[in-house]
Amino acid sequence: MNEPAVLSERVWTIPNILSLLRLAGVPLFLWLLLGPQADLWAAVVLAVSAFTDWADGKIARRYGQTSRLGQLLDPAADRLYILSTLLAFVLRDIVPWWFVALLLIRDLAVGIALLVLRRHGYEALQVNYLGKAATFCLLYGFPLLLLAKAAESTAAVSLPLAYAFIIWGAALYLIAGAHYVRQIAQIVRSAPATAA
Repeated sequence: MNEPAVLSERVWTIPNILSLLRLAGVPLFLWLLLGPQADLWAAVVLAVSAFTDWADGKIARRYGQTSRLGQLLDPAADRLYILSTLLAFVLRDIVPWWFVALLLIRDLAVGIALLVLRRHGYEALQVNYLGKAATFCLLYGFPLLLLAKAAESTAAVSLPLAYAFIIWGAALYLIAGAHYVRQIAQIVRSAPATAA
């Protein structure tokens, strides 16, 4: 049962449609957060995005609908939600700028390492468990933080949970990024021997 999944070239699969809907929700989320500052509705959009992130992967694996496009869309939607949320949170003074800078530096380092990997003729590595756990924590922590901002009556419960998810998520995000860069460095160092 541990055979590698065969990637399909299909575009119109349920997981891909869910990923496209998640991408389409980013402008709505940003508008809710920065325009009318409707934090509760922004939290709902973010929570729905987190749920569809889980659902598209589950459906893809269960019904054999993994595809090359899905492998691009899913992490792209995750990164876009995380980036847009962080930038909006900084603009609204919900999180400190240094916290966002730390996560952006991580993404920049991984992006440069990925370019080096592609330059050596390799495709991107699969997302590891740490990266998935980090994304899970961040995408569940952000709506809880918005919920605490939107409804003060729930803040006593939602705020500590939000901080716990976000702190753990950020730590795992940095560790996953360092692990990814280390893997790429090992592959690139061994590339000449492999090519020979």
